[in-house]
Amino acid sequence: MLAIKDKRSGNTARVAIGGFAFALLAGGLYTLSLVAAPVAAPLFALQPIDVNTLPTPDKSGNRLVIPKLGINIAYDKGQPALDRGAEWRSPTSGNPLDGGNFVIAAHRFSIQPTPMGTIEKSPFYHIDKLANGDKIIVDYQGKRYGYEITKQFTVQPTQIEIEARTNDPILTMYSCSLDGAESDRHVIQARRMGEVALAINN
Repeated sequence: MLAIKDKRSGNTARVAIGGFAFALLAGGLYTLSLVAAPVAAPLFALQPIDVNTLPTPDKSGNRLVIPKLGINIAYDKGQPALDRGAEWRSPTSGNPLDGGNFVIAAHRFSIQPTPMGTIEKSPFYHIDKLANGDKIIVDYQGKRYGYEITKQFTVQPTQIEIEARTNDPILTMYSCSLDGAESDRHVIQARRMGEVALAINN
């Protein structure tokens, strides 16, 4: 009896292997896009902010603006605020109105399901690009305050003294290094310049 080889099974296997390889490649490229998103963000998502175009401060929501990096995020007390923007750490240490040490922490890098989500959840990714003299804007209780960066340094995670109250009115911002939560903290400190005059719209 003449045996006829069924070529369909061979084709099916090749298609399955090809599909699997394509899925792996696509998945790898997508993962790469998530990791690379904050690096590329200044090219297409984050642009420097003109402070004069900012809306009037809202009493119902406090915000941190870093014009040089194109960052405009909400901040609040408590750990949940960290995933919505930034966390106001140690509120008893100070605030923009009363002085002391106003401490803000935010994620350096937090991978999310989409590239834009990763960018939004990694607001301090480029914090190391800031330099002394760069300005920071803080909206607090309906008023706007200006700060100027004066110092940058790194500390260990255990060095919680960076959150201690100070005699001078300063802003302390910090985030983990890109090596992860157990690594050094990159710290930025800025002096309070005063309340920012707001344009009056007639």
